Amino acid sequence: MSHRKLITPAVLLFSLVILVGCNLPISQTPTPFVFPTPNLTMTAIFNPPVVIPPTVTPPAVQAATSAPPPSTPTRAPTAIVPTATQASIFPTATTAPTTVPSTMRTGVSATAAFLSTAPTIDGPWDDWKTTQYPMKSVVFGKPSWTGAADLEGAYRVGWDNTNLYLAIKVTDDVFAQNQTGANLFKGDSIDILVDTNVSGDFFTQSLSADDYQIGISAGKGEVGKNMEATLWFPQSKAGGLSGVKMAAASMKDGYRIEAAIPWSVLGVTPANGQHFGFAVSISDNDKTNENVQESMVSSVGRVLTDPTTWGDLVLKN
Repeated sequence: MSHRKLITPAVLLFSLVILVGCNLPISQTPTPFVFPTPNLTMTAIFNPPVVIPPTVTPPAVQAATSAPPPSTPTRAPTAIVPTATQASIFPTATTAPTTVPSTMRTGVSATAAFLSTAPTIDGPWDDWKTTQYPMKSVVFGKPSWTGAADLEGAYRVGWDNTNLYLAIKVTDDVFAQNQTGANLFKGDSIDILVDTNVSGDFFTQSLSADDYQIGISAGKGEVGKNMEATLWFPQSKAGGLSGVKMAAASMKDGYRIEAAIPWSVLGVTPANGQHFGFAVSISDNDKTNENVQESMVSSVGRVLTDPTTWGDLVLKN
C-alpha cells in the first residue's frame, strides 16, 4: 500500500488565491496608505474631505531693481457737491449777492421837492404845488374793500432842512377812529414807512434798526380832534411822537391831512439827491362801534416786514 500526502483545506485555499491573482492586472505604482497627521482632531480624521475650489495662481513677483516711480493720478479728483440733505445738516456760509447794492429801490419812485417856504400845516393841500402821487394798491383786506369810494388816496411830499412834509387826500365813505397809541391802525389812519439806509441793507428782507414805521391819526371820534402820531418801529424807539406837527380837515368824500415830521425823528441829515425806501398807506375801518383794521391801500404793493418791496423817495432841490 503506497502512502499519499493528504491535501488540507488550507493548502487548497492558498493555491486558489495564487491562481486568481495571476489573472488580475497589477498596478505599477500602488497607492500608499497615508496615516492621518498627528495634530488633527478625531472629528477631522473621520469627516469626509472638503473639496477646495482652485484659485488663480498669483503671478510671479519680480524683485524691483530700483525705487518705484511716484504714483500720479490719471485725472483730477471730482469735487463733491453736497446734496440738499447734506446742505441742511451742514449749512454753508451765506455769501453776499454779487449784485452791487443800489441806493434806490426799484418800486414806485416819488420826488420830494425842496420847499424854500414851509407849507402851512392846516389840513387842506390847496397851497401845495408839488406832484400828486396815487395810493391805489390794496395791500390788506381786499375782500373787505368795495372800491375807490370805500378807500383810496393820493399824497404830495416835500422837504427842507428841518422836516419831511406830507399832504394826504383820503377818499373814505365812513370815518371811524376810536383808538390811540399803538392801536391807531385799528381805525382810520395813515401809515408811513421810511428806510433810511437803503444801500446798507439793500438785500435784507426783514426790518432793521434803520427802518421806520410811523402812524398818524386824523382824529379820535372826529376828524381834527385829538390827533396823534406814534412810532411803531424800530421797537427800541416805539412810542408817541410829540414833535410831529399835524392838522386835518373833513371833506365831503373823506378827509385831508398834513404833517411835518422832523428829520431828527428819523435820525437823518437830509441832502439833495438822497434816496429812501418809502411807502404811504391808509388804514380803513367802516365800523364805528368796532376797533378793527378792515383794509389798507398803499402807494406801492409793499409788504410791511420786507423793505425790499417798498418804493423809493428822492430829495430834490
